[in-house]
Amino acid sequence: MKIFALISLLSFLSFSDDNRGYKVKVGDTLPSIELNLLDGKTLNNQALKGKVVVLQFTASWCGVCRKEMPHLENEVWQRFKDQDFILIGIDLKEDEETVRKFIKSTGVTYPIALDKDGSIFEKFTIEKAGVTRNIVIDKNGEIIFLTRLFDKKEFNKMINIIADEL
Repeated sequence: MKIFALISLLSFLSFSDDNRGYKVKVGDTLPSIELNLLDGKTLNNQALKGKVVVLQFTASWCGVCRKEMPHLENEVWQRFKDQDFILIGIDLKEDEETVRKFIKSTGVTYPIALDKDGSIFEKFTIEKAGVTRNIVIDKNGEIIFLTRLFDKKEFNKMINIIADEL
């Protein structure tokens, strides 16, 4: 019984407010990734160097994601896209047809990558973590900000951090 209690406590702590389901933290280097975009391009860590990057994890079934995406489009992508900046939506565990319909329905124009098996998401999060997340990376490949869900105050802080980095 003590072992069960200890496992339960450790499970609870892994989802604490401190890490919010992340494996990574501010100050960490971006894990090695390769992103396959819907337009056929492939991006990796080397291609992202020299840019401020926002990785946005999303999925068509995620209501919070749908709420956040117009804000990302209008307040982040449209504002910064002509600078040394890229915002990449990473769709979690969905097929290309579903993702294309989802993107059309949301009206976003920023690049979208597929994470069909969830392996990219797993580099950043603990098992069974929720999907609505933004990871801000500086021009040197260091994580400088992490969001979870859509909180307007946190979202505005993210915008300020991006602006300061550019």
